[in-house]
Amino acid sequence: MRGFSLVNLALAAASLLPFTAATPLVARNNHVVKRTGPIAPKIVIISMFEPEAAVWWGLDEFDLLAQNITIPGLSPLFPEAHCTADGDICQIITGESEINAATTVSAFVLSPDFNLTKSYFFIAGIAGVNPKVATLGSVTFAKYAVQVALQYEFDIRDIPSNFTTGYIPLGSDSPDDYPGNIYGTEVFEVNEALRDVAMSFASAAALNDSAASQAYRALYAQEAAYILGSEPPSVVGCDVATSDVYYSGTHLSEAFENTTTIWTNGSGVYCSTAEEDNASLEAILRAAKMNLTDYSRAIVMRTASDFDRPPPGISEIQNLLYVNQGGFSPAIRNIYLAGIKVVTGILEGWESTFETGIVPNNYVGDIFATLGGEPDFGKPSEFITKRSLRAEQPAFEGNLRMKRAMVSAKRRAEEARILGVEI
Repeated sequence: MRGFSLVNLALAAASLLPFTAATPLVARNNHVVKRTGPIAPKIVIISMFEPEAAVWWGLDEFDLLAQNITIPGLSPLFPEAHCTADGDICQIITGESEINAATTVSAFVLSPDFNLTKSYFFIAGIAGVNPKVATLGSVTFAKYAVQVALQYEFDIRDIPSNFTTGYIPLGSDSPDDYPGNIYGTEVFEVNEALRDVAMSFASAAALNDSAASQAYRALYAQEAAYILGSEPPSVVGCDVATSDVYYSGTHLSEAFENTTTIWTNGSGVYCSTAEEDNASLEAILRAAKMNLTDYSRAIVMRTASDFDRPPPGISEIQNLLYVNQGGFSPAIRNIYLAGIKVVTGILEGWESTFETGIVPNNYVGDIFATLGGEPDFGKPSEFITKRSLRAEQPAFEGNLRMKRAMVSAKRRAEEARILGVEI
């Protein structure tokens, strides 16, 4: 989910009006559905907050509020999983931010009320967007999710003159370095073949737009690098950055674009900006390690609600807080317009294709190779796998913070030796 600017806050309230007749509070199906065993959904829609969730309620295609199951551990604001009467489609609402996403998805995948071994997890929310790659209202599908803010951070007023940003990868001493310390959630790679199928389904949608979006995106045509940001919305394959901090502005966006490039060995395309995806994918992956889910069935779709940096002539503050970019309502609407194509495509092709699954043609998983395979991002496997870290550095096993402190101490000692200073 991408948070609200002052202008978008008011627009969000207005955009909810068409959905008020379909919220769980007033339109839930109170019919009791008797279950003889765990629900085995074919698709699980993961929404992050109510506007994203509400586009799936009150539809002609299916009734997602036919079953409402309270699950311990879900968000206090959204304590229920919603499912169709036949259980083919379910939805959870995580709440915004990484902690909410991780705890909600973890509670869901561990619930005995569900059998998720063949479920497709469809993350479907709004996001900020990089005007170098896409525009307001665009529908993006990620191959990589990158936790860009998992770094050291210095106030930009405190950094050396030759640094371009205050973000420095953990265990390193330069913004352009690869992290020296690996926590395991830095990068996730999903099934590219499945992503491409989902994109082909979504490409059949007629996407929503607004006059305000058209007017604002036209400003980006003044900058050659932003020409794609000035074009109409479309379906795009590009990657998502995860950060609890709702960052905005050219400097931070370019810094995290650089992070995405470095951490994916140049193959990632920094595009959409959100707060939850690495957390959700981590929970799905850990469950897959226990044979509770199939991580290769994860899809990450984000629709663009606002630009991550301003066009020429607009200040950074104006772009985030005061200008009406006009992208919120189309982005919310396009979750449904593109997403329903993905959902119906999977359901209609279940017996022929999707029950057995789409075989990945790329590495799928995290930087630790938790599910096996060989990561095609980051440094070589002897550096990034848990097994090799333990084999090469047994003194640091189980305590990355101590490792970081020891590395820093060694660096300071070496600098003192060079200067002839005793410490």
